[in-house]
Amino acid sequence: MTDSTGTLGRGLKVRHLTMMGLGSAIGAGLFLGTGVGIATAGPAVLVSYLLAGIIVVFVMRMLGEMGAAIPASGSFSHYARIGIGDWAGFVMGWLYWFMLIMVLGAEITGAAGIVSGWLPGVPQWVVALVFVIFFAAVNLAKVSNFGEFEFWFAAIKVTVIIGFLVIGVLLVFGLLPNTEPVGTTNLFGHGGFMPEGFAGVAAGLLVVAFAFGGIEIVTIAAAESEDPERSIAVAVRSVVWRISVFYLGSISIMVLVLPWDSSDLKSGPFVAVLNQAHIPYVAGFMELVVVVALLSAFNANIYGTSRMAYSLSRRGDGPAFMARISNSGVPLNAVLLSVFFGFVSVLLNWWLPDDLLGLLLNAVGSALLVIWIFIVVSHLKLRPRLEREGKLTVRMWLFPWLSYLTLAMLGGFVVLMLFDSDARTQLISTCVLFLVIAALGVLNTRRRRRSRAV
Repeated sequence: MTDSTGTLGRGLKVRHLTMMGLGSAIGAGLFLGTGVGIATAGPAVLVSYLLAGIIVVFVMRMLGEMGAAIPASGSFSHYARIGIGDWAGFVMGWLYWFMLIMVLGAEITGAAGIVSGWLPGVPQWVVALVFVIFFAAVNLAKVSNFGEFEFWFAAIKVTVIIGFLVIGVLLVFGLLPNTEPVGTTNLFGHGGFMPEGFAGVAAGLLVVAFAFGGIEIVTIAAAESEDPERSIAVAVRSVVWRISVFYLGSISIMVLVLPWDSSDLKSGPFVAVLNQAHIPYVAGFMELVVVVALLSAFNANIYGTSRMAYSLSRRGDGPAFMARISNSGVPLNAVLLSVFFGFVSVLLNWWLPDDLLGLLLNAVGSALLVIWIFIVVSHLKLRPRLEREGKLTVRMWLFPWLSYLTLAMLGGFVVLMLFDSDARTQLISTCVLFLVIAALGVLNTRRRRRSRAV
């Protein structure tokens, strides 16, 4: 039974929000994608990650400021609507929804592909189907149950990374049996710290920038926390510094322990480093961790898509049936819609099992970059109003200068993408998608005005 006038549950705690943010951002991009970044820029990929991390920290600080002042399940979509206009809220919401739906397909495909390798007699689509059904049940439960499940799921990944950092430090200083201190040979040898020059750093930035995507789910989930204003402030601060430490720490260990041009780093950076510590069964263990990472992100992204669809529908930017709330405080139809697209990805697993992952990832394009730009613009528009109303509990540093600097950095990132053929293709496809959704947003705004006039 559902109630169209009900409200979302309020069962999430700060620890749930923090782990959800970590769980979404720490996925296959960290466990597998870092090797590609290192191969592109060499040890100077640290600069690429640092620049990307600075952008993300500033964007999240702005989002945290708005989220603590105006908690809303629509998060940045809602802030774009009230800061820029109805059309902007429509575009941001549906662009984010589309992006996460594409990511859902990629995550379930990746996880099912690995697990089906462990179970040779079981088709990949069957494994994917089991995962989708299981996570549908998790997301249809009370939000507190979902939060607890995601907390422990994400905690596994965090524990593995902490263990990796500890082992890595011991390797660097030669404190493990049969190891010698590595010094700075790998960091400054093999062509130096910046073997591919500034062009390599720029290319590395294109590879690593979107690895931080997913962290914004914290502000979406805050609307279902017990004390939204306080919860979001604490969770945003916590997630930002933990993500920075985990990413920069892990990459530092990799480029210190192994030469940047090692083929082992490109194929599996975590396994390559742990093999230096002579840990048995490490490859199989890291495969398991990657599956957990993908499924944790899949679980969190079903949550994110369903809440965004619910928020859009509540304000007239989506079908009214998706605004219905179950007796347990869950947007039932919005969750089912996300699960439906999970089933669609299962069918695609059966139809295109080998090509699907690359196809879906490319479709996402640079949507996250557009969302970050709109978050900054929304913040610049809303900050004076929130200050006048005395609602600020979290403040962006050095406003408005750092906000404008962030906007300039994002603009510079767009310019970099224009000079890279693959990135340029993604940028163009995202622009086309943006224009299509914007046109629909304008039509939706006119429809709502006509209906109000009547």
